[in-house]
Amino acid sequence: MARTRFYTPPGMVAAAVRAADPVVTSNVDRLRFESFSADCGVYCRLDLLPGSLERAMQASGTTNVDFNPPTRAALAGIGDQGPLHLAVGLDEVAVSTLAGTAVERRVKLPHRWLKGFAEVQMAAACMAPRVELGPVEARRFLQSLPPTQGRGQTWAVPTGRGLRLTTRPRAGAVCVSGPERLHFLNAMSRYCRGLTAYGPPVSDRSALTSSAWQLTLDDAALVVVLSPEVTRGFSGEGGVLNDLADEQVIGDADLLAVHLGWEPRLDPAQLSASSGLALDRVLRALACLGGAGRVGFDLAASSYFHRELPYDSDMIRGMHPRLRDAHALVEIGAVRRVAGGFEVTTEVTHRVRLDRTPPTCTCRWWGKHQGQRGPCKHVLAAELVGES
Repeated sequence: MARTRFYTPPGMVAAAVRAADPVVTSNVDRLRFESFSADCGVYCRLDLLPGSLERAMQASGTTNVDFNPPTRAALAGIGDQGPLHLAVGLDEVAVSTLAGTAVERRVKLPHRWLKGFAEVQMAAACMAPRVELGPVEARRFLQSLPPTQGRGQTWAVPTGRGLRLTTRPRAGAVCVSGPERLHFLNAMSRYCRGLTAYGPPVSDRSALTSSAWQLTLDDAALVVVLSPEVTRGFSGEGGVLNDLADEQVIGDADLLAVHLGWEPRLDPAQLSASSGLALDRVLRALACLGGAGRVGFDLAASSYFHRELPYDSDMIRGMHPRLRDAHALVEIGAVRRVAGGFEVTTEVTHRVRLDRTPPTCTCRWWGKHQGQRGPCKHVLAAELVGES
C-alpha cells in the first residue's frame, strides 16, 4: 500500500516511492501494522490477533521502519504453512523466513502520515457496520470491482446477500469513491472468512464520505479506509482542528494519556472513572489524542487502541496551516465580537457564526467546502477568542 499512488495531481510528476514505512504497534496481545498509500488517500491496517501468534509478546510499544527489497523478498517467500519470525523492537524490526532474514531500522515518519492518522481515526469513530458479507459473496464483490479509475460518484448498496455498485446514495449504502482502490484486496480474498463494510449513516442527499472495509481472516483482520474522493488525501481533511484548538481538550488529553496503558481496547467509561473526567470530556480527549497519533480506532471492536507516534503537541499544531493561521489572526487582534457572531478582518472582513452546525463563515474557502473539510481559519480564530 505504501508504494502505491492512486491519484497524481495535475502537473505533478509522480516520483518513484522508495520507502514503504509501516508503523508497527505491539498492543499487549496483538501486533498491528499500519500504512498509507503514497497519496495518503487510503489507510491500511493488518491486525495479527492472539490466535496467530505462537507466544505472548514481551512488551508493548510502537515503531516505524522501512520495508525495503530484502524484507519484501523474505515475506514473499513464505508458503501457506511456512514459518515467520518477527522481532519487533523500539528501533528495528527483524523478519526471518525460510527465504532469509532481513533487519529494518527505524526511520523518520512523514508529517503527512501523522495528519492522516489523526483524520482516519476521526472518520472511523463516526462509522458503524452497514453490510456483512460471507466469504463467497465477499470474493464475488471484490472480483467485480473495476481495475481502473472511473468517473462520478460510486456507492455500494445491498442486493440480496451481496453488494452492487451504483451512482446514487440511499439509506444503507456505503460510499466507495474510487472502487479500484479496493481492488488489491483480491490478493487476500482466498483467505477471507467475511467482509464488513463500515460507513456513517447516509440518505439519498448525502455528500461523499469516507468508508472502511474489513476482511476477516483466520486470527487476523485486514482493514482499509478510503478517503471521500480519490483526489482527497486524509492529511488535508481538517476534522481534528476544533479539538486541537481547544485548550481544555488538550489539557484533558494530557491527563488521559497516563491512563492508556497500551490497551488494545480503551473503554471510555473506565477511563472516565480512572481519570475523573466526565464521559463527554473523555471522548473529546480521545479524539485529541488521535490527532497526536497516540490512539487509533478499531472498527471491529468499536473502540480506540493505544499507540505512540514520535511527535509532540507543538509540532502537531505547526503541521496544520489553518490552526497556525488562526492563532496568528488572534495575536494581531483581527477578531472581534459583534452582534450575532464575530468579524475577522484580513484583506477583507469575514463574518463568522458559531451558533450554527457546522459554524459558518463568509470566506471563499468555507463557501467552497461548506464545512465538509473541517473549519476555516476564520472560524478557528473566532473559536479561540470565544474560549478566552
